[in-house]
Amino acid sequence: MVRLPLTPAEVERGERLGALLRRARGTRSMLQTALDAGVSPETLRKIESGRVATPAFPTIAAIADVLDLSLDTLWSEINQPETNRLVS
Repeated sequence: MVRLPLTPAEVERGERLGALLRRARGTRSMLQTALDAGVSPETLRKIESGRVATPAFPTIAAIADVLDLSLDTLWSEINQPETNRLVS
């Protein structure tokens, strides 16, 4: 299976997702957050750094649950331009 290159919009959305998750995680350990979500710490690190711009939905749902983020909030945040974002 050949994966198509990501569009600039997808890359930006992935970066916004990573930033949102880092902010939501705050001072929590990346290791413990990943383990609590049932994902590898490397996967969480790649998502937070924007290296994985389009992670699987179940992965994001599990991380959001651990961080007490609603999926509705997460979705609206990562799809808004920088100037209109809610979470800081």
